[in-house]
Amino acid sequence: AVEAVLRPRGIAVIGASERAGSVGGAVLANVLAAGFTGTVHAVHPRADRVHGVRAYPRVTDIAEPVDLAVIATPAAAVAGAARDCVAKGVRAVVVISAGFGEAGPAGEVRQHELLEICRAGGIRLVGPNCLGVLNTDPAVRLNATFAPQQPPAGRVGFLSQSGALGIAVIEAAAGLGIGLSSFASVGNKVDLSGNDFLSYWERDDGTDVVLLYLESFGNPRKFSRVARRVAARKPVIAVKGGRTPAGARGAGSHTGALLAASDATVDALFRQAGVVRTDTLGELFDVASMLVRQPPPAGPRVGIVTNGGGLGILCADACEAAGLEVPETPVEVVDALRAVLPAEAALGNPMDLLATASPEQFAAAIGAFAESAAVDALIVLYVPPLVTDPEPIAAAIRDAAVRGGLPIAAVFAMREAPATAADLPRFQFPEDAARAVARAARYGAWRLRPPGLVPAFAVDDAAAGALIAEALRRGPGWLEPAEATALLELYGIAQPRHLVVPDVDGAVQAAADWQVPVALKAIAPGLVHRTDAGAVATGLAGPDAVRHEGDAMELRLRRAGLSRQGLLVQEMAAEGVEVLVGVTVDPTFGPIVAVAAGGAATELLGDAAVRLTPLTDRDAHEMVRDLRTFPLLDGFRGAPPCDVAAVEDVLLRLSALVEAHEEVVEIEVNPLIVSPSGAVAVDVRARIAAAPAATPEPSLRPFGPRA
Repeated sequence: AVEAVLRPRGIAVIGASERAGSVGGAVLANVLAAGFTGTVHAVHPRADRVHGVRAYPRVTDIAEPVDLAVIATPAAAVAGAARDCVAKGVRAVVVISAGFGEAGPAGEVRQHELLEICRAGGIRLVGPNCLGVLNTDPAVRLNATFAPQQPPAGRVGFLSQSGALGIAVIEAAAGLGIGLSSFASVGNKVDLSGNDFLSYWERDDGTDVVLLYLESFGNPRKFSRVARRVAARKPVIAVKGGRTPAGARGAGSHTGALLAASDATVDALFRQAGVVRTDTLGELFDVASMLVRQPPPAGPRVGIVTNGGGLGILCADACEAAGLEVPETPVEVVDALRAVLPAEAALGNPMDLLATASPEQFAAAIGAFAESAAVDALIVLYVPPLVTDPEPIAAAIRDAAVRGGLPIAAVFAMREAPATAADLPRFQFPEDAARAVARAARYGAWRLRPPGLVPAFAVDDAAAGALIAEALRRGPGWLEPAEATALLELYGIAQPRHLVVPDVDGAVQAAADWQVPVALKAIAPGLVHRTDAGAVATGLAGPDAVRHEGDAMELRLRRAGLSRQGLLVQEMAAEGVEVLVGVTVDPTFGPIVAVAAGGAATELLGDAAVRLTPLTDRDAHEMVRDLRTFPLLDGFRGAPPCDVAAVEDVLLRLSALVEAHEEVVEIEVNPLIVSPSGAVAVDVRARIAAAPAATPEPSLRPFGPRA
């Protein structure tokens, strides 16, 4: 479908005009100025020619084939133009016009009508409310946008959900010397979306790097699959607008609250898919300049070479802050450079060559680091003293980078970088270079890591399905405690010995039979967090303690307006580290798995790591180690290390559960008590709802490639 948009053989601009300020006129002028290699037609109700191109009243009046129509008419006229495109056999349309879904209820109606026309006619749609598309391939030379500047040709594919931002990006790309292979502004993206263009760029030999500006995800799970495939071969760099989603404010679990208050879901999506996420457009281009011109660093070790000591110190601090390592300079590098550098030069890391360093000395330092294999990337910083010409320095850095084969970021602390530095990733400040190198290095590590496997478990899915179906007969909501614990048992997740009893007498009898310390937990409608309501008692030794605490608990519940329906008695688990593991289903992203510091202070600590399902063994391994509190599991201050593999196993089993049973929309174990001997689920909550009906895919006419 994207072939029809970016590689058409014939194009018609509907709404073309020579009126000053006309968007349709600007699009047609850009198509002509770019030298489009196919046929160009204008559609205007009255004019015979527009910008020297023959004009037709309607697209159906054009005799030659039209693959792509760009519609730039008032919104009210777009539907009629789209119907004409169907009658003409146009393969794709780009609707520049605004006044659709972004413009309120009336616009929503127009947008729905437009989509139905295109779907029924087998036409693919970009937009509406977009800037347009372009392709700099010499075989195509298409600029069907109303941007005021033609970008330089290059090997970067760029997609923007914002038209105005697309104009800014085209301007910035030209200024930074980053050439575009193709560009698409998708606007309201009611049909073709980022997933479609990603799939196109995956197979496009003219595109080496993909840049994305996104404000929303239409199908994030498909995005994850497609982006993961693309990122395995080509860097995908994204900046995401709208970082503060409202989230599920009414979430009934700690898991939902943790995810509602953060941008963690988008981070997880990008991280799993290997997408390099940046915070700003400036950083987007900084990372692009690193990855367009050279391979990503193979690791986090960075060497710093400078002719200004202060710059080197700032750069080292920025590298450490960005998660990079600044190792000591190896002895062999120091020995190799003593003969060519002044005695006053500081040969540590950062390496200060002194203000008057020559091109040869810069080249020698870069070469020595490259030959040592002690670092994975270099940041070379230059500040121009009065006695030094920057051009030979820049040329020396460029040539040494080519010879050494080590990824290099060059910082020129001056208003304009030397012309000879055009082929280098170049920055004005050390902090920008450090952040770009760090992001490129994380991408390099993602490329090198094992992909991970989604394990298969021997579980009783049929029994779990029957349990859920029976519970759904009561309607959606939280499972009864006995049902939730049974669900965990069916998925092989260890729990302490437990029993649901109707009253305090039953709890006393259980304690007498077991002869071990127990925990007592109240069961009551509307009871969400037991600890907050005083509905949990632990370490009860003997029947008398159980009866006393059971009676006191019932009194506390009555005062809180809650009616106790029963009690859960549990054998006390062994001492260990408390962890939360859970899954919540986001209406956009689907099931999201979380692991966090557990217990009553979960939300206060906010220490969580999340991923989207299906979870791989590699995902589970990384999630646990992402926690700031991971040292508690790994033998903090001489304590014996906990069974971390057991936590990973629980995460994988919960992922498998929600993947197999989409009726489970929220499930949480808090706490999961982890000790050297394993992990035990002490408390579990699960919420179910009827599975949503599947939406059928539209049947669209297939498109062939450009001849």
